[in-house]
Amino acid sequence: MKRDRLRSAALAIAICVLAASFAEAQIRDPLEVQKGRDVKLQKRGSISYYSERWDLSDLPAYQPNEAVSGVIRQWGTNYFSDSSLEKTWEEGFRKFHPEVHFETDLKTALAAIPALTFKLADIGPARHITSDETLLFQRYRSYLPTQITVVTGSLNVPGWSYAIGIFVNKDNPLARLTAEQLDGIFGAERSGAFQGTEWKTDVARGPDKNIRTWGQLGLNGEWAGKPINVYGYNLKYHIPTTFADRVMQGGAKWNEKLTEFTNYKNADGTTQLEGKQVMDAVSRDKYGIGFSGIGFLTPQAKAVDVAPRGSTNYVALNLQNLRSRAYPLFDEVYFYLDRAPGKPLDPKIKEYIRYILSREGQDAVQRDGKYLPLTAQVVREQLKKLD
Repeated sequence: MKRDRLRSAALAIAICVLAASFAEAQIRDPLEVQKGRDVKLQKRGSISYYSERWDLSDLPAYQPNEAVSGVIRQWGTNYFSDSSLEKTWEEGFRKFHPEVHFETDLKTALAAIPALTFKLADIGPARHITSDETLLFQRYRSYLPTQITVVTGSLNVPGWSYAIGIFVNKDNPLARLTAEQLDGIFGAERSGAFQGTEWKTDVARGPDKNIRTWGQLGLNGEWAGKPINVYGYNLKYHIPTTFADRVMQGGAKWNEKLTEFTNYKNADGTTQLEGKQVMDAVSRDKYGIGFSGIGFLTPQAKAVDVAPRGSTNYVALNLQNLRSRAYPLFDEVYFYLDRAPGKPLDPKIKEYIRYILSREGQDAVQRDGKYLPLTAQVVREQLKKLD
């Protein structure tokens, strides 16, 4: 008996020592983590991940409406300049308008709206902006920034706004979920939600819509009473915000048992991404579910098909469904503009955006091989915003 207790104590000590060594190996200093991030982005930016070439003949060929000149200033997301895409766009546009020059400072999406607000930039490339960023611009302008979609996010390239996938353990019989069910799994009761800077009470829901066991999703037998263990990204990141906008109608109240992950740097200098940590957790946990990117998929996990809100048309996450936007949890990137209501756009800004939305501009996107080119329908919708 005494020997067993000693053995158990020794095992407990060994586990504690091992856990401590893992913790010590995880470098959490944000500046050190950023160094690892920069190295990875430089490598990814030089790679074309997709050989797929879509027929873009339904997009308008670029024809200048007028000759323009001057300087176009851009502050915002780094991902256009981490690859060659921004330079390709600029060089292509200057073939038509050689008197246009670019001043480009693309380091982070966090700079886009402040730069527009304080008139440091003409264009703010960014992911979907937050309520705080929208409010900053609104307070100074008393109107909202104009949002132009310029690319669809990638399928599986970290950083390039990859689509959000829903993943369960390979042993889970579940194969599909609706957006409403995802809201029930990952969200919580709410009295409303911000959409932009407007508080919407029509998206409120009660605790009766919470889904906390697998039996509530129709699984029976051993699964029926088992709790759903939820995994996701740290809620400070923009990916959970995008998820909440698409799934929870902008709600900010999450499942009280959500396990969050964040990036850290390993002792060998490599970066451990939050998406991989989510996938690893689901791979280990038979009763787990998480949102992540399909690029992190392991043999121990699987993606489930997702139906958009109000539909039971379940769609698989793949390149074709993403480019067509049939898959509902796609992401996208925007150009934000400061355009006062009733005022025309600066002609050179209008021409540049027309070029990016053209067949030539979107062909540059697919040749770069990370973001995906827009569909003709999305292009038409964006062009209307320029008038």
